[in-house]
Amino acid sequence: MTETHKDTPDFMKTNINLASPRLGSQAVLTSDDFFAAKERLLLDAPAVFIDDKFDDHGKWMDGWESRRRRDGGHDWCLIKLGVTGYIHGVDIDTSHFTGNFPPAASLKACLSDSQPDDNTQWTEILSPLSLGPNAHHFADIADSGPWNWIKLDILPDGGVARLRVYGQPTLDWSTLDASLNHELSALKYGGRVVAYNDAHYGDVWAILSEGRGQTMGDGWETRRRREPGNDWIIIALGAPGTVDSIEVDTAHFKGNFPDACSLQAACIDHATDASLITQSMFWETLMDEQKLSADTIHNFDGKCINNLGSITHVRLNIHPDGGVSRLRIMGKPDL
Repeated sequence: MTETHKDTPDFMKTNINLASPRLGSQAVLTSDDFFAAKERLLLDAPAVFIDDKFDDHGKWMDGWESRRRRDGGHDWCLIKLGVTGYIHGVDIDTSHFTGNFPPAASLKACLSDSQPDDNTQWTEILSPLSLGPNAHHFADIADSGPWNWIKLDILPDGGVARLRVYGQPTLDWSTLDASLNHELSALKYGGRVVAYNDAHYGDVWAILSEGRGQTMGDGWETRRRREPGNDWIIIALGAPGTVDSIEVDTAHFKGNFPDACSLQAACIDHATDASLITQSMFWETLMDEQKLSADTIHNFDGKCINNLGSITHVRLNIHPDGGVSRLRIMGKPDL
């Protein structure tokens, strides 16, 4: 999750980056990426600048950069979102692009089962926005969709370090077999992080993403706790469901994994995210405290999961602190 400050837009605090490769998003096609490959535009890590790094085309830049246009027109990049979602805001980041940033950019979106072509009907979701050098450019999106393709137009050429597209995945659960277990907490199914007491290290949203963590930074990690108590994180499930199994993965956390974990849960009809923080302290116990080990996938099944019926939210408590790479709440959706 992007680090937030007092001036961070609200859409960054409550939504996830739908353009993240963690969700399967890809930069599919571009008019030109002579200086810097289109794939770098979506990387999760912040852009870096390496002073003395050059390649066959010139200065190496961490982002997408086209050559200088001499024929009019403008450059563009076509992006396939890994999940269909509602878009609420974007960040067009020109970090480290100082004399080679585009003066402006705009965004179009569509919903399509196939790759867009010349006949595609696009909707402009962001009119041309003036850009500056080495800066984040935030913009709210009024026409939220849902969308699964976006097209970034830069006017006329230049380099963009990162594009972040903040929103919420949407899924028609009726298309899934409700008799089977599904990962109710998965980002791609609409699971989301509601709140946490600390996320000093790593990327907290990674805890709900696919696969195992690639590094110690690919997960949720808290600072060293120097006071009594324990750390916690609250997750909203993508759909209400009955829990059958739980996976807690401490991949790459070796000297800093939690000693133990426990889970609480509830079925919530109406609440704000802020009100859930207080409520969660009194939720029923879904799983009693269980010991954890370093760099291990821990699977917990019915023997240690309390039958609470249908739930919508879980609170993972780690005792006392540390890092968790992935959390998976498996069960049958109740729709």
